[in-house]
Order: sequence, then C-alpha cells, then structure tokens
Amino acid sequence: MSAAAEVRGRLTLRGEPGYEQARVGRVFNARKPDRYPAAVLEVADAEDVVAGVRLAIERGWAVSVRSGGHSWAAWSVRDEALLLDLGALRAIEYDDATGVVSAGPATMGALELAPFLTERGRAFPGGHCATVGIGGYLLQGGQGWNGRARGWACESIVAVDVVTADGEHLRADARQNSDLYWAARGAGPGFPGIVTRFHLQTYEAPKAMWHDTWSFHLDDAEAVIHWLHEVLPALDPRVEPVMAATRLPDIPLYEGVEHPGGTVLLLHATCMADSDDEAEALLAALGTCPVLGRELGHVTGPTTVAEESVAQTAQNPEGHRYAVDCAWTNASADVLAPLLLDIWRELDTDHSFSIWYGWAPTRQLPDMAFSVEGNVYVATYLIYTDEQDDALYRSRVHERTAAIARDGGVGVYLGDTDFTARQDRFLDPEHYARLEQIRAHRDPAGRIAGYLTADRDGLNVHA
Repeated sequence: MSAAAEVRGRLTLRGEPGYEQARVGRVFNARKPDRYPAAVLEVADAEDVVAGVRLAIERGWAVSVRSGGHSWAAWSVRDEALLLDLGALRAIEYDDATGVVSAGPATMGALELAPFLTERGRAFPGGHCATVGIGGYLLQGGQGWNGRARGWACESIVAVDVVTADGEHLRADARQNSDLYWAARGAGPGFPGIVTRFHLQTYEAPKAMWHDTWSFHLDDAEAVIHWLHEVLPALDPRVEPVMAATRLPDIPLYEGVEHPGGTVLLLHATCMADSDDEAEALLAALGTCPVLGRELGHVTGPTTVAEESVAQTAQNPEGHRYAVDCAWTNASADVLAPLLLDIWRELDTDHSFSIWYGWAPTRQLPDMAFSVEGNVYVATYLIYTDEQDDALYRSRVHERTAAIARDGGVGVYLGDTDFTARQDRFLDPEHYARLEQIRAHRDPAGRIAGYLTADRDGLNVHA
C-alpha cells in the first residue's frame, strides 16, 4: 500500500486547489515567503504525523513542521518539502495527581491553555502573545509571563511525545530518549523530530497579579534607561519590567493631558504574588524613577493574563507585515541608550514598537539545549501593510539590531529572529555542538528541514 493511502488528514499537492491556503493560510506574518512545499498535510491526529513522515520517506521529501504559525520568517514553509501542519493537535488534558498538563503543539498558550488551567487553580508560564502556539514557543525556550521568577517555559517540560525522522512514535523524558528531551528544550526548528504532545509541570496559580504602567515622553528615554539598569539587578524576580517605545494612542494619560503624538515610552511591569499588598509593595520599587513628575500618566492595580492578552493583541495585529529582530545584551546604559534611541526615533507606523525587557540577574541554567541569555533583551517589531516597504523595514530592523549586537551583545532568542536576513548565536557553542551530534544520530539523512538560514556555515556564529 502506498504511504499516501495511510494518510487521514487533508493532503494538498502543489498545484492542487487549496494549496495556497494550506501553504501560508496559517502564517501570522502577512509578509508571506516565496517558498513552495511539494505538499502540505494537515494532520488529523498524532498518528497521522507518523503517516506523513512515512509518506515523505517514500517520496524523498524533507519534512517541515508548523504548530502555531507565528514564526516571523515562516520556518515551516520550505521548498519541495512535505509541510506537516499540526493545527488540529490542540487537545488538553490535566492530571490532578501530578499537576502535569498535556497539550498538543498548536494549543494557544494565552487563549486556550491559560484559561483551562485557571479553572483548575493552576498556571504555566505561557507566552505574552495570545495566539502563539505552544509548539514553537516551547521548542525555542519560551519567554513568558513570570519568566524572571519561574524561568524559561521549556524548563517546565517533563516529557514530549515525538515522531522521529524515521517515523517512530516515542516518549522522551529525563529517563528515556533523554537526548531528544534535552534537545526539545531550546533547539527550536533544529529539533530532529516532530513533537505531537507536550507534558508540562504546572504551578499553583498566583493569588494576585498586578500591573504598574507609566507613560513618558521619548525625550526622557535616556534617563529612564539608565535608572532601569541601576535598579534591575536588585528588583524582585517576580517583577517583570518591560519598557516599550510605542505609537499606539491607548496609553495611560492623566486627566487633561493630551497624547503628544508620535512615539512615546510605556514602562509596563507585571507582578505575580501571594497577595495584593505584596504585589503592590514589590512594584513600588518602580516609583523611584528620576523623571517622575514629568510622566504623561500612571495606572496601577490588579490585572490578569487574559486582560494583558487584550493589550498584546492590540499591539500585534493580524493581517499586517512584520520585520523583526532581537538581541540579548550586557551592554551598559551608556552604550545601549543611544542605540535604542536610534531605533525608537525611527518608528513611523501606527503599530511598530520596540522593547527593552529587563532579565537580569541571569542564573545557571539547567542542562538543556537553551543556553543563551543576557541582562537585557531588546526586540523591535516593525509592523506595516505595504509590500513595497518590505526591503526598507527589513534592512532597517536588522541593521539597527546588528549595531546593538556588536557592542555588549551575547546572542539572540530564536523566537524573534529571521536568519535569512541576519544570523547570530542562539546556543552556547558546546550546546550547539551537542545538538548537532544528536541531529546526526537521530536524523542522519537530514530529513527534518531544520534551521532556515541564508548561510549554513555561519549558523550560531556570534555577530
């Protein structure tokens, strides 16, 4: 029997009706790639992934994988490959005895997993953007809510169900197939298999979540950056500070204060704690900013992940084109501030934004593939609608980010990269070498498409 006959999901070959929708319909970035898979299989279930891999082996195709479709570079869309679309794999189950939740890779962290766990008094450090699927998010590391305190989301993976490059369906954890378990926590698209289910340790839901949000003129940016660098190392890890340069009009404004127009600064911190009083007290450290009195507005109080997700959705609209890049940096405020201002002053579309995300102090990470982080995370999202602006915004975001990477930069986070335009280190060199050994052992034929890069020899080379 042909392997195609064993497939139960919708298989669409290039040139057939519905191919274009299957190819890029679930790609979030409206800047669709000019790459064309040989076929797309929208899998029916986990065993259909096995059938898909066997079909790829029979036809001599590589295999690429799509979970949520939020990769800015659309890693899943690869020339002449079989694209396995895992959109149907989103069932969620919870084990009361262990506190472990299992979920399919297309499950949306904020819109599906978070409310499921909230009903059970549990929580998991899901991603900030509401519609991101957990598959790519966890494989890349998982920079999510309460990350400074809880760590990378991938640290809470206790097991993964994996279809290997030769079509075997197996469980990987700390005791069995531990090489795949190690790789699943940080390898991103270089993982040598297809995860069909994640098993995640959950935690008691925090009793309180608060936010503290200040609006500032862009002219005050340098002073605020210097102050943040001073207070960050001693800031309680339950406080998650993000400063965003944004052009959205919906920011806190005092009564009678008008939006100045253009780009403004939004210092937005969240805190998960054991009580409202504790959360408020922890956030009070942000009340020492030296430019207080010149702010445009300030609000603080209880919030929820669901409420925060509404704001994230407003800042990251569907149907727009995105050019994105990022850098981890240990640069001083003296070095970083002018480089950030170069980016922030150039923001010129309604939704474009750029963030300074305080992560310090860094710590010894568990033994897993994920291995690059720094004191501060900088990411810029240029968001626009006209195809004619692709070259402009892509060159701008990568050139400006490269300037940050050159002085104090330590690497990138895979979730906000596009290696077809700019590459940098994303794993510690020893971890990268170990991952390459695992990939060679588990996928000697190179069937899993892996990293999408303009320069394979320059992969994981620090800029």
